[in-house]
Amino acid sequence: MEAEIVVKEYYSEYQSQVIDLILHIQQNEYNIPISKGDQPDLLDIENFYQKNNGNFWVALHNDNVVGTVALLDIDNNQVALRKMFVDQNYRGKVFKPAALLLNTAIEWAKERNLQAIFLGTTLQFVAAHRFYEKSGFQLITLEDIPDKFPVMKVDKRFYKYTIQA
Repeated sequence: MEAEIVVKEYYSEYQSQVIDLILHIQQNEYNIPISKGDQPDLLDIENFYQKNNGNFWVALHNDNVVGTVALLDIDNNQVALRKMFVDQNYRGKVFKPAALLLNTAIEWAKERNLQAIFLGTTLQFVAAHRFYEKSGFQLITLEDIPDKFPVMKVDKRFYKYTIQA
């Protein structure tokens, strides 16, 4: 039997795998013209995400990074869901790393008594839209996004997850 997917908090030893995974998905799968230089957060994950109510996790299969998710603290007991990526060979119902990653982030937010998780995504990520909606995220407008939410230029669709105590 193959090893299961394990979700762990990010450590710097995973940085190159995280960058490679995210850039491959952005550039090769979705043809988004974005580089490592456009994403300075990936070069300093600990100081960018892993502070206050934020964190960053990796999904591992045989110690290889196959998925990522982050929560960025945006104040007022709210966080932004960022860097949700899963290797295309691990998407779907067999391994379920996306669900494991998202559930880890939601549980983290609940443990900290946060109120909401917000996210922005591109129009191209149609499967991701369905996944977020099935996971309890509600479609909202840009005007409903908190002021401190870091809207990316590719973000055209926005969601909110209200955390129930």
